[in-house]
Amino acid sequence: MLQLPPKLTQTTATRCLQDLLAALPAQAGEVGVDAAGLREFDSAALAVLLALRREAKRLKRGFAIAGLPPRLADLAGLYGIAELLPTFVTTPPLK
Repeated sequence: MLQLPPKLTQTTATRCLQDLLAALPAQAGEVGVDAAGLREFDSAALAVLLALRREAKRLKRGFAIAGLPPRLADLAGLYGIAELLPTFVTTPPLK
């Protein structure tokens, strides 16, 4: 499972996305993103998640997020993109 860092803002998003995309090929099956550790974020976090979703779709793999902070889910709803960011219904197994 890919891990989001504690801070994901406009100043850190590009590097974070590069790192996550580089780690993506090592992930088997569905692309899972763990957002539980995310503490400081802005709308750039949504851009990173959408980019990961696009890449998962390009690779014909599923995509889901675990531990999406409520404030980030609210922000996604405000922007009208919440349905593009599926979350795990239950906690996924640790890997």
